[in-house]
Amino acid sequence: MKKVLIAGATGYLGTYLVQEAKQRGYWVRALVRTSSRFDDIKDSVDDLFVAEATRPETLQGVCDGIEVIVSALGVAGPRPGDTTPVADVDYGGNHNILGEALKASVKKFIYVAFINFPAFQHLDITHIKEKFISELQGSGLEYCVMRPTAYFSDMGNFIEMAKKGTAYLIGHGRYRVNPIHGADLAKVCIDMIDSDEQEVLVGGPREYTYEEAARLAFSVVGKDPKIKKIPAWPFALALKVLRPFISKRKFTLVQFMLAAFQNDAVTPKYGSHTLEDYFKELSEQ
Repeated sequence: MKKVLIAGATGYLGTYLVQEAKQRGYWVRALVRTSSRFDDIKDSVDDLFVAEATRPETLQGVCDGIEVIVSALGVAGPRPGDTTPVADVDYGGNHNILGEALKASVKKFIYVAFINFPAFQHLDITHIKEKFISELQGSGLEYCVMRPTAYFSDMGNFIEMAKKGTAYLIGHGRYRVNPIHGADLAKVCIDMIDSDEQEVLVGGPREYTYEEAARLAFSVVGKDPKIKKIPAWPFALALKVLRPFISKRKFTLVQFMLAAFQNDAVTPKYGSHTLEDYFKELSEQ
């Protein structure tokens, strides 16, 4: 029985990774920042390791006995009161885990990154993730870089806006994306434990324009669609002017959001979960 470490185990994707790995018969250690959210995964975990990945001294021993690491560690979005730079988590945290992996003779490291299409290569978040990927590729470990498009959780704001009566889109709303459910992505990630593939592009089973996703949300909540489209250039200009005055974390996340609304992000299709069903789940909460 292989022993697997899941980093970022209580996040949107991490929770599904833990469950999928356990269902496949692997021994699972979950790396989490705090045990307060442990209830969601406790039935699928053989060992819990509480540590702050950005503080390497807290990680000592995290990889002992581990054969494969699957890391979904990264900043998923704004968190009230948290100004930790994205680079400290997405690069620094994974760098620290990799250091422990090398000391413990881990065999393989599976890293969940993001698509690296030309339209996204100028972004700070891309530079941060690619810096770690380069380090991983040169580490001597077996590796696989997962490159999903948007998660279903990234689309959840459409339900919140639809409930309030108005959805706002940045730009014309016609760019396309095929978001993927965490459970479907987790299956692909865990498949890679015994695969020789080193890079996997993956998305959900259906493409949507951002406007179509917004209209779907209104349909789910039973309201007539009211969609307002806002030109992107004022946001881009404001972000450029405000860069010296806002946190690196906020700049990186807003810069990424603007790029996402202004470019296609379509990858090979996988999975069976639908965005409509996900929206229905959110609408009932």
